[in-house]
Amino acid sequence: MNTSFPVDLVLFGMIAAFLVLRLRSILGRRTGFERTAQPLRPAADGPIIEARPEQPAAPATTRPLPDPGSPAGMALAAMSAKDRNFSAGAFLDGAEKAFRIIVTAFAETDRARLRPLLGDDLYNAFDHAIAERERNGERQHLEVRAVPAASIEAASLQGNHASITVKFVSDQVSYTTKDGHVTSGNEAVTELTDIWTFERDLNSRDPTWKLIAARVG
Repeated sequence: MNTSFPVDLVLFGMIAAFLVLRLRSILGRRTGFERTAQPLRPAADGPIIEARPEQPAAPATTRPLPDPGSPAGMALAAMSAKDRNFSAGAFLDGAEKAFRIIVTAFAETDRARLRPLLGDDLYNAFDHAIAERERNGERQHLEVRAVPAASIEAASLQGNHASITVKFVSDQVSYTTKDGHVTSGNEAVTELTDIWTFERDLNSRDPTWKLIAARVG
């Protein structure tokens, strides 16, 4: 009976043990604290452009506000003291939104949207311009592409009557057509500067700042 020790089996066992230890040292072992693998997804929730997440635009509140020691800055501080809900940064955000709404509603002859946002005199002027366009059979095409700058140029507070003037620099496509032909403007993007003045009674329950004056800068 052959009772020789199976040396070949021992060698194979040693080799197998060596390979197991080697793989563990390379791959590591789970400790119970690793997170389970998550499905791949974009780093942000925005749409992907050129394999990178679209970055949201910076809010208008990051734009510089008047120096606190300036007349406009002191007027804004007085408004905040009188109305605790008032914030110059939030106002500038709202003013930009109002700018987009008003210029678009004017182009679309949407009087219902314009009326609550304009003072009486300015609404009458806008209404007259819209009526003139309608009589002439003209149509205005307008698109606000961007508002790269919006800044508070002046502010005043007399009693409860607050007034803030804002300068808007916008990129717009604006032109007028009649019978399908362009009569003024063009389809190119144009940079425009507007100076708008908003007013509000700080004691009023109506939070709307109404546009009372508008001119080209």
